[in-house]
Amino acid sequence: MIVDAHQHFWNLETGDYSWPTPDLPALYRTFGPEDLAPELAAAGVDRTVVVQADDSFWETDAMLAHAEAHDFIAGVVGWVPLDRPDEAARALDRYRRHPKFVGVRHLIHTEPDPDWLVRDAVLEGLGLLAEAGVPFDVVSLLPRHLEHVVTIAERHPSLQVVVDHLSKPRIAAGELEPWAAGLRAAAELPNVHAKVSGLVTEADHEHWTVEDLRPYVEHAVEVFGPDRLMFGSDWPVLLLAADYQTVFTVYSALLGATDRGKVLGGNAARFYGFSEI
Repeated sequence: MIVDAHQHFWNLETGDYSWPTPDLPALYRTFGPEDLAPELAAAGVDRTVVVQADDSFWETDAMLAHAEAHDFIAGVVGWVPLDRPDEAARALDRYRRHPKFVGVRHLIHTEPDPDWLVRDAVLEGLGLLAEAGVPFDVVSLLPRHLEHVVTIAERHPSLQVVVDHLSKPRIAAGELEPWAAGLRAAAELPNVHAKVSGLVTEADHEHWTVEDLRPYVEHAVEVFGPDRLMFGSDWPVLLLAADYQTVFTVYSALLGATDRGKVLGGNAARFYGFSEI
């Protein structure tokens, strides 16, 4: 089974999204399951994990509704207010009753406070996830975000953490450090995983090549190994730089030396806790 462990939906007519904005015409429209299904079929992708793109209950509810209506959606990574632990506990109690609710994410990279993730209230909220066995997706942008991944993984060793988009390395600028050192430090914690996703949009959108991406993927394979990496398309955001088929082909090729059965499917199923059948 091949799993796309990171994709999004949004409906600009019914949702109040802060992003995408009209200056991104490739993305500024509604994207739903009916748009993605043909792409999955053409690439041979069996199932997906849809990930939140807004810190709201209404979007999480909308994603769960999509999951109920479409078998290819194996899981939903939704949102709860981690900085309000009492409210988060009530939301988790509700969402965990849904069989396709598999994780939580918060858009920490849009928070004005770069240290939001390690606030006392948030650390308490993350403890609720650890106790409930609910994985946490980290969308990080700054080097200190990776430092915070180490902090939360050490504070809550039973919390399963996955770093989205390999923490957005500066591919267009050709920079490896301090990203490489930060990713290595995070990978030293056994409960930290990473998604090979979102890389083409960190490269030059018009002129990127496979070789531009290679050193970043190779470093991720080196520090995480084949058991803690998973493939994600980041559709439809990838449309800023490529199409679905290109991204799937390129990432598959770059991951060719690893255990494809794990990285392209098995790891995601195990991490998020859904059946591979």
